[in-house]
Amino acid sequence: MPRLRKYLIAGLLVWLPLGVTVLVLKLLVDAMDRTLLLLPLAWRPDTLLGFHVPGLGLLLSLAVVGITGVVVANLLGRRLVALWESLLTRIPLVRSIYLGVKQVVETVFTSDGKSFRKVVLIEYPRRGLWCLAFMTGTGLGEVQAKTGHEVVAVFVPTTPNPTSGFVLLVPIEDVCELDMSVDEGLKLIISMGVAVPKWTEQAEGEAHEERDCAQVFQAGKIQGRKNTR
Repeated sequence: MPRLRKYLIAGLLVWLPLGVTVLVLKLLVDAMDRTLLLLPLAWRPDTLLGFHVPGLGLLLSLAVVGITGVVVANLLGRRLVALWESLLTRIPLVRSIYLGVKQVVETVFTSDGKSFRKVVLIEYPRRGLWCLAFMTGTGLGEVQAKTGHEVVAVFVPTTPNPTSGFVLLVPIEDVCELDMSVDEGLKLIISMGVAVPKWTEQAEGEAHEERDCAQVFQAGKIQGRKNTR
């Protein structure tokens, strides 16, 4: 029985990731294929070809996005977008949704991959409990001025779905930066702590010797008490 269990687990390690990947891709393709329903019935590929071709909706969506990018890259296209946005922003409810989504999309796709700047550790929800987070912003203007501390914005994702979570504004002295990359941090969260990235501790005496996070937070507490006096 132990040997049979070993073989079953080995088989699952091969087929389960593959099956989940295929399932996710199928869901994506099916969702994109539904965009073909926006076309008139006579223009749909199923009608023209007489049979269904999976993935045409995805190709159509990519083509539309690419053509739109070409159009808005020139002056006339930018003016058309500005006119379109001016019309949308005059509608109260639509304005709030559109501007919010636009800001998120611009942050994610036009900041050279730095929307998540660094992987950090913070003590949350109480001292002694460690929480993995991503630093997303510094220099927070009014927040910075009114808190009396230098604070940074960190995003604390949920697991195994890191697209949801919440934002905390944390004093910089309470943030411990990690060496792992953003991709490694996401893998650690998605895997619920199973996929631990490889890490080699720096040799003693190196120029960039790091203190552990407990020392960083202890120093932060001392500095915080000094700032409040």
